[in-house]
Amino acid sequence: MKLLFIINPGSGSHDINLKEVISTHFDTKETEIDLFELPEDCSLEQIKERIKNAKADRVVAVGGDGTLKLVAECLLHTETPIGIIPAGSANGMAKELGIPTDIKQALAILDEGRLQKIHVVKLNNEICIHLSDLGFNAYLVKKFDAQPQRGMLGYAKATWHALWNHSRMEVQLKLKNEIITSKAAMVAIANATMYGSGLKINPDGKLDDDLFEVVLVKDYSYLEILKIWVTKLPFNPKKIEVFQTAEVKISSKHKAHFQIDGEYIGRVNTVEAKILPAAITVVLPDVLEG
Repeated sequence: MKLLFIINPGSGSHDINLKEVISTHFDTKETEIDLFELPEDCSLEQIKERIKNAKADRVVAVGGDGTLKLVAECLLHTETPIGIIPAGSANGMAKELGIPTDIKQALAILDEGRLQKIHVVKLNNEICIHLSDLGFNAYLVKKFDAQPQRGMLGYAKATWHALWNHSRMEVQLKLKNEIITSKAAMVAIANATMYGSGLKINPDGKLDDDLFEVVLVKDYSYLEILKIWVTKLPFNPKKIEVFQTAEVKISSKHKAHFQIDGEYIGRVNTVEAKILPAAITVVLPDVLEG
């Protein structure tokens, strides 16, 4: 077997030499490995060309959700499986799939894991593998990226700033059989169930069905989200509503902050989302954790 590793050296804040750890792991194995460290300002076409030339049996994303998204875009609707080595700050999708955050344990899965097709969500001209949203959390992502401090202190400062400065939106959700109009602090398009922090925004989400969830957070209801996280009780529909769908058009009266898989995209008026079933194949542990 040949594995191509797409390594994002800028992911996370650790001091691990990723290339060295990967090379050492495969020293005594017959697996052929090819390591490609992403250069600065690397284009999608460059990564596609590298994947094409490598002729690998599996391509492994080494980084956070953004790195995985890049690899997924290159391998969309192909049969080439994607391995995941979580080396980012949050690693939300790795946690979702039960892949250990310990790099050596994650490397072992590449040899022993099972393959599974999962869907992704197409958002305007982008894809989402994990979670995207309009409004409060996207604004928080923008502010967090601008903070000099990383970790929980930077996150706390960004959250405090967002709570004081972000105002609710006026949104319309156009679903297959209904139109919903509401004020909202945030609208999440949820391919997965939880953010990288472990906060579960979408308890009923599944990555291998033909639907995704639209989570309408009508007010700044983090206590409501924490309630369901701790107690497993359903959301209060006066505060948070969840819609299952295969497509949706979300419109905001004024331009709203928008993020996909932890990457701030900018401010938009409209997001059109559509499911792409069985769009990528991922390498998973034989038994999902949790």
